[in-house]
Amino acid sequence: MATPVGAQLDILGDRVIENMFFTYFAVVGMVSLWLPMLFFAGAATDFLRGAGDEGRVFGMGANAMLQSGWAKALVASRWSRGLYAAMKCACFCYLGLELALTHGPVALLWSGDAGHACRDSRGAQTLAWMTGVFCVVRGLPVLVDGWRFLASNLSATSASEEARGDAG
Repeated sequence: MATPVGAQLDILGDRVIENMFFTYFAVVGMVSLWLPMLFFAGAATDFLRGAGDEGRVFGMGANAMLQSGWAKALVASRWSRGLYAAMKCACFCYLGLELALTHGPVALLWSGDAGHACRDSRGAQTLAWMTGVFCVVRGLPVLVDGWRFLASNLSATSASEEARGDAG
C-alpha cells in the first residue's frame, strides 16, 4: 500500500544510499569530503520538499514550496529529475569502475601507479562535481520559493491572529 509516509521514507532511503556512496568514495580519496556534505544538504532539501508536497508541513499541498514556473521546471519536471538521476548513476558507475580498475583484481593488469591514477582522475572529479553543482542548482529554488511561501504564510497567520484579537 502506498502512503505519504512511505513516499517520504522512499525519498529518504534513496538519499541515504547515495550519500553512503559519496562518503565511501570520499573516504578512499576519489572525491572531496565536501561532496557528500553537499549531497547531505541536498537530501535535506529533497526531504523538506517532499514533506511539503505531501501536505505534512504547515498544511501545504503539492509543489507548494515551488511557487514559480522556473522552480517547478528545474526541480519537479521529468527532464530535471531524469537528468539528475542519470548524472548520479553515471557518477557512481564511473567512480566504481575506476576504483575496480585501479585497486581491484584488474589493477594487476593495469600499468602505472594505481593509487596515483585513482586520486588524480580528472574524469571522476569532473563528473562528481558536475553532479554536485546540479544538486545545488536544483535545491536553490526549493529554498528560495519555500522561504517565500513560509514567510507569506507566517505573516498571514499572524495577521489573522491579530484580527481575531482585535475582534474579541
